[in-house]
Amino acid sequence: MDPITDKDQFIAEVKGGITPYLDIEGAVKAADFYVRAFGATIAAAVPPDETGRTMHVHLYLNGGSLMLSDPYPEYAPGGTGKPRGFNLTLQVDDIEAVFGRAVAEGCTVVMPVETMFWGARYGQVRDPFGVLWAFNQHI
Repeated sequence: MDPITDKDQFIAEVKGGITPYLDIEGAVKAADFYVRAFGATIAAAVPPDETGRTMHVHLYLNGGSLMLSDPYPEYAPGGTGKPRGFNLTLQVDDIEAVFGRAVAEGCTVVMPVETMFWGARYGQVRDPFGVLWAFNQHI
């Protein structure tokens, strides 16, 4: 990832109606992975500090925004940096291609793509950072 170093560039337009913000160990590595695996683009990023942590990465993904930061427990006690209790779902037009690319880049298949009772093709993967991703394509 090439972080944007001009302070005026740390903020990018937020897209979509809801913006997930992941507290995730290795946010810069996760951002690079999401670029490769899911076709995300980096909209803004604060350079990593002297310990290698970054406080903000803003990605554009599937028409929306996704934000990441490394955990800073000294400023927000209780955070573990391990995602839990959610998944991120992408509505896609070509589930086989998107799912296949995610797996090729290192995601683990949790649920193979199948035709579901609600009239869609659906599958799930877990990325190397522990995040569960679901893909849904209407039939």
